[in-house]
Parts: sequence; structure tokens; C-alpha cells
Amino acid sequence: MKINRIVLPVAAILCAAAILAMIFTLTAGNSNVFIPPTFDAAAVRGTPDVPDGLGWLPVEAADAFTAYLCGGVTANGQTADVYFTNADTNTVWLKLRILDGGGETIGETGLIRPGEYVRSVEFTRLPPNGANIKMKIMAYEPETYFSAGAAVLNTTIKIGG
Repeated sequence: MKINRIVLPVAAILCAAAILAMIFTLTAGNSNVFIPPTFDAAAVRGTPDVPDGLGWLPVEAADAFTAYLCGGVTANGQTADVYFTNADTNTVWLKLRILDGGGETIGETGLIRPGEYVRSVEFTRLPPNGANIKMKIMAYEPETYFSAGAAVLNTTIKIGG
């Protein structure tokens, strides 16, 4: 009977310690916290007047969204004109991310609302002339930021005009 009086409190203490350890593990150092992207300060309402020869084309992601952008990417300095456009018929917010051949982000826009466009994207680092890049369009549900799909355009980058 004396053993039962000791075992029960020890078991309760061990259970409490295990619960505290799980709570600490789940909350400490959680680097997977989603930080919503900001809206692009350079976004313009309307449809851009895109010069010929830049390969401005529609990109359709199933029935999720339609975006427009230039497939011919020419960097002048640290920027390239892409005329990234969120069609006014969309109900989602869009963001453009440019990735190098290794999948690392080398440039991106902020969010744009339906009926807005961003003329240029700024690069954090330029790949070599003629390198393969990916232009990834990500769609977000307004207010919740849940994913509404994505599309990727494979192209190359030209350095200098």
C-alpha cells in the first residue's frame, strides 16, 4: 500500500513533465510561421501598355486565375520589365517570384489585386546571361491568404538591352 502512495504522485509528475516538454517542443523555435506577403507599392490600376517584342502573354492556371507577364526577361541593371498583371476578372491576389536554376528566389513582387499590374521586378542577384529561370505565379485567397494555386513559366534571362 505504501508503494501505491508513492507510485501515483511520481506518475503524475512524470505525465506533467512530459506534457510540458511537448508544449515547449511545439511552440519553441517554430520557424514555419506564415508571414503574409505585403502588397506591392509600385502596383498600378489598369492594363499596361506593353512594348512589342517582350513576349507579353496570358498564363492560365486551370480555372483558378489568369495572369499576364513578359516571357522575354531582359535585366537592365538590377531590374527587368515583366509587366506582371492580375486580370480584372480574377478574384485572387497574385504574387510573382523569379527563381534561378537551383530554385533560389532572385526577385519577386509584392501582392497585386485584380485589375492591377507591376511593371518591373528587382533582382537580389543576377544569374549569368542566358541562364534558365522560372517565373512562379502564386495566387492567394483574399483575407485568408490560403493558396489558390500556382503556375510556373520556364524561360531564360538576358542581361543588358
